[in-house]
Amino acid sequence: MDQMMMGAMSKDMMSMPGMEKTMDMSVMQACMDACSACEQACTVCSTQMMSCAPACMNCADMCNTMMRAMMRMQGMNQATMMSMLDACIAMCQLCMDECMEHADHSEVCKMCAQACKACMDACMAMKDMMMAMS
Repeated sequence: MDQMMMGAMSKDMMSMPGMEKTMDMSVMQACMDACSACEQACTVCSTQMMSCAPACMNCADMCNTMMRAMMRMQGMNQATMMSMLDACIAMCQLCMDECMEHADHSEVCKMCAQACKACMDACMAMKDMMMAMS
């Protein structure tokens, strides 16, 4: 995301209760990028007709929702954002575990599991940063 947009989002976040300190926008950008990549990988994986398809579809939806929520910071409070990050982490874990069952014989499932892991890591980094700010 370009610097001007991230700067505007940073200013909006400072007006949120509990988010008065400046957020490291590179961590937020990395989380949004990981959510986007995970959504795309899960969408592709869900078309493979494996037993992991329902988890992949749900994970894609969750990642999309998480990414959209981070883009729309006004009206968001820290507790809500933390709960959403927890939900995204849990959904990515479930999807990753499901896809790993097929990773040995499906490159798509392997790619999806890796994207889920990267998304979980990015969401955890975002949570850690938010907790350090409070």
